[in-house]
Amino acid sequence: MSTEQHTFHYQQEFKLESGISLPGFQLAYTTYGTLNPQRDNVVWVCHALTGSSDFTDWWSGLFGDGKLYDPEDWFIVCANTPGGCYGSTGPLSVNPNTLQPYYHSFPQLTNRDIVAAFDLMRQELELEKVHTLIGGSLGGQQALEWALQKPDVFERLVHVASNARHSAWGIAFNESQRMAIRQDPTWADYSEPAGQEGLKTARAIAMLSYRHYTSYELNQQEPGNSITDNYRAASYQVYQGEKLAKRFNAYTYWLLSKAMDSHNIGRNRGGVENALHHLKAKTLFVGVDTDLLFPVEEQRFLHEQVPGSAFALLHSDYGHDGFLVETEQLIQAVRNFYQTETINERYYEKQTV
Repeated sequence: MSTEQHTFHYQQEFKLESGISLPGFQLAYTTYGTLNPQRDNVVWVCHALTGSSDFTDWWSGLFGDGKLYDPEDWFIVCANTPGGCYGSTGPLSVNPNTLQPYYHSFPQLTNRDIVAAFDLMRQELELEKVHTLIGGSLGGQQALEWALQKPDVFERLVHVASNARHSAWGIAFNESQRMAIRQDPTWADYSEPAGQEGLKTARAIAMLSYRHYTSYELNQQEPGNSITDNYRAASYQVYQGEKLAKRFNAYTYWLLSKAMDSHNIGRNRGGVENALHHLKAKTLFVGVDTDLLFPVEEQRFLHEQVPGSAFALLHSDYGHDGFLVETEQLIQAVRNFYQTETINERYYEKQTV
């Protein structure tokens, strides 16, 4: 069984949290597996900042034959975020009102806007219940926000390496990256490659927050003692910037980093703690012990604030990227989460007989 690519079209005005509206949009999305007759085997995936709807590409260890989410058992869905560059409406799309690409005129999005668009697609697919909503990093932010917006839809939430409100530290990292884009003279242009050189530097900065001292020491340190220039670590930074620039654009990077900064589930909900009291989904919070960008204290805080939630800690040398690298640990954490839930339900049933 293979994944299938689709496009959802929304042809009405879509009002954003800022008050600005998009004249409709489209979402590119991927499905894998078959919806069962009970329609209760849905897993919805939210991707990270530079991800696409093809979750089998960037989270391949979790999805596939014989894996945690086997398409024989599950119907898995992932949509490329609005503002993205993998088939969904974004800055390179044509504005139907002007018949020209949006470029810099594309409106700023928040995570609330993004999940509101996802929910319109969910309704179109007639998915009244979602067994598990899972996301990491920016995708984890969106998953938590969505679970709060639609508490009766999502039965379980697997929230990975993310937070309830983006930190000042995280915002500072993102702004440093946007500063690099602004320094690119082409960023002022209204053209597809605008800001691409700046994007390369932005990605290099980001790698320092995605990884950890240990991973660089293990993988990028020089093997000898005679090198005085052209270091492996320096080449690695250049490589990562050029690699992203080949598949991404500076506009989307700018927009989605701003969406990450906007994340605050407490906004207009009486604060973070009050908002979390309304979370109905059975939830697993997952952290990575070396994560510098979304430190484990953020996931522990969430776990402490949500009664009955579960917590799992992944051990990794790869920092924040550990949530993508430590697949076996993550799989075991999710399996334990499901098994504990089943054990608790059986215990409750025995107590009520």
